[in-house]
Amino acid sequence: MLQGPRSPRRAPALRERSTPGGADADDAPPIAVVVADSQTAGHGRLGRQWVSLPGESSMVSFATVLPQSLVTDPRVNGWLQMIAGLAAIDALTAALAETGAERCCASHGPKDDCALMLKWPNDVFLHGRKLGGILLESVMPPAADTPMAGLVIGIGLNLNLPADHLPTDQATSLQLHRAPLPDPLELRDRIAAGTVTALRSHMRAFAVDPTDYAVALRDETEALCWTLGRRVEARMTDGSVMWGVATALNPDASLTVRADDGVDYVVRTGDVGVL
Repeated sequence: MLQGPRSPRRAPALRERSTPGGADADDAPPIAVVVADSQTAGHGRLGRQWVSLPGESSMVSFATVLPQSLVTDPRVNGWLQMIAGLAAIDALTAALAETGAERCCASHGPKDDCALMLKWPNDVFLHGRKLGGILLESVMPPAADTPMAGLVIGIGLNLNLPADHLPTDQATSLQLHRAPLPDPLELRDRIAAGTVTALRSHMRAFAVDPTDYAVALRDETEALCWTLGRRVEARMTDGSVMWGVATALNPDASLTVRADDGVDYVVRTGDVGVL
């Protein structure tokens, strides 16, 4: 998870691919892309901080505008986080296929673990460990009558981070699981380009009919959700901690956790770790 890269020095060579689902690219929201080769003051949810050296990670922020009514509506705005995660996985999958880096290192665990997954609400997982994180920040216009709002999506992915440089034993890096990887900058740019394409397609459809499109997003996210069915620890924003099993992804993108006392709780904000 990151807010946005600092001191961008190299713009990605974005290549627009065909828009999935038949969406007209001209009707999709514009997206500006900011890339950082290194980062010394990155931060994510709950104030977490870290640094990243050149060539180790993909650190890209995507800035767009959406209807303010969509960004601020708690009934559906949770799906914006899921859209970002789905777009990152789509882009990673396509970039690996394009570069021939699809071979998985089977020694890391069961075959099913080779799939790229989403840990609710904002992490990309691979082999049961965190490959990257996502942070969304909304920017409200100063004028009250402005119908649009800004949205910045920061996506950080570990691409070529050596095992002895990983920040925790719960983290991983793409080079440990996929081979042969191309040049880190080429791979980063391909992922950024694919993310733009996927984001524009998803957000166009979401803005047209957020309630109906949320149903499709829920189905797609459930199929990729590493959290569902697993035992979790939920650290809430008020400081409380709850343990239980994640049982459902809800229509508003919240998570239902059946606690150890047998009571179902709905988690909308907080930090949920898979145990």
